Amino acid sequence: MLLMAAFTMLFSGGMIPTFLVVQRLGLLDTIWAIVLPSLISTWHLFIMRTFFEALPEELEDAATIDGCGTLQVLIRIVLPLSLPVLVTIGLYTAVNQWNAFFDALIYLNDRSMYPLQLMLRNILIAGSNIQGEGDTSYMETMKYAMIIIATLPILCVYPFVQKYFIQGSMIGGIKG
Repeated sequence: MLLMAAFTMLFSGGMIPTFLVVQRLGLLDTIWAIVLPSLISTWHLFIMRTFFEALPEELEDAATIDGCGTLQVLIRIVLPLSLPVLVTIGLYTAVNQWNAFFDALIYLNDRSMYPLQLMLRNILIAGSNIQGEGDTSYMETMKYAMIIIATLPILCVYPFVQKYFIQGSMIGGIKG
């Protein structure tokens, strides 16, 4: 099973089969056409699998002896310990989705559903095709200002998640 997952990481179906699947599922011109194909990453699954395998079995055994069921072990022991890896992968996925414009370019025809990055791309391309005379330096300034404004939401999220990155790096360094 692990080899099959690794195989999909190395050899994907490609753009055309993915488009045909999205089309046959009736997801064109919906938000799900952008979200579902990139929802699960094989690389992130490998990272989480490795993290969960590194958790000591003694913690789960101790919780079971104390009377915890399987769901309680998951909620009270495993999830709090795996918060750093979950938040890190969540941030990576969020940044990837925030910066993605190509999927929206392929799957969305309705301009009112375009994400910010696709709108930004269209504005930047339209601004670079200006023909004429005069001072166009204001267009360059406008482009750079739009790029900064589009980056601000992700930059505002990062300080709230930074402590989990530090915790995740400390977990690997503690011996005992």
